[in-house]
Amino acid sequence: MLKLTLEAIELVDAIARYGSFAGASEHLHKVPSTISYSVSKLEDQLGLALFVRNGPRVTLTAAGQEMLKEGRWLLVSARQLESRMRQIATGFESEVRLVHDSLIPTSAFNQDICAFEDLNCGTRLRIGCEAMTGTWEALRDGRADLIVAAGEGPAGGGYKAVAVGTLAFVFCVAPTHPLARLGRPDRPLRRSDLLEHTAVVVGDGARSLTDRTVGLLSGQRRITVPSMQAKIACQVAGLGHGFVPKACVQAELEEGGLVEVAVEEPRAEETFWLAWKSGTPGEAFKWWCQRLSRPLLPGILPRSLR
Repeated sequence: MLKLTLEAIELVDAIARYGSFAGASEHLHKVPSTISYSVSKLEDQLGLALFVRNGPRVTLTAAGQEMLKEGRWLLVSARQLESRMRQIATGFESEVRLVHDSLIPTSAFNQDICAFEDLNCGTRLRIGCEAMTGTWEALRDGRADLIVAAGEGPAGGGYKAVAVGTLAFVFCVAPTHPLARLGRPDRPLRRSDLLEHTAVVVGDGARSLTDRTVGLLSGQRRITVPSMQAKIACQVAGLGHGFVPKACVQAELEEGGLVEVAVEEPRAEETFWLAWKSGTPGEAFKWWCQRLSRPLLPGILPRSLR
């Protein structure tokens, strides 16, 4: 009997992605003690260590890395097989995976999720979030069936994409930041002004594709954060400057937590794309594709993505 099961690979994959047993337990909806016991039992059965423990943080051993290198493809293949079998029987897939750019909060899809649940079709919905190129990479690597991504996709094709909206950006700082006093409508901030102060940027979530950098000057001091929400929080705290989606900071601008400052080189609007790989779509996938492919007015996202 095989000692290495798909469930075991999925467990190790979750721990590796989230960096700890606690992180994996939250993702898998299991208590940390169950995760720890399952890993110890698997390592005993295999006769080798899969992780190096360093307090609450864990890292893969060489054996663990080799296991996941092929194991992740097995997980993708198993999910695809399960979906094909269910789709043949009912027309609906077993699972639909939607990954969106971190510029869009997951809560923006709440109405769509409620409408999908009302179908009662039996298809599980898995929603993920990635930053910039990481969203496109999720589609390329088979970790997403459908994505809402910022910017154009990587070269090589193999997918279809339609523009579903744009998002306007404004340059903001805290009212106590030096740039708030320096910038004026008749004297926009110059490159030299920005280079004297730290920028706050969202780190690209890509693991293998080339990182994408937006709105960052060469040689710029920076603080890199994991999401747009974290970037906004840093700028409200006065830790740095940068461009942010105007729709995401409307409350901060109205309440005075941030102030908009004119710059000589404003950031262009960001185009969002709904993208998917070519293939035979199931009914749940087609529902989501139609739901998110809505007409829009220039300069704004569809209502469901605001």
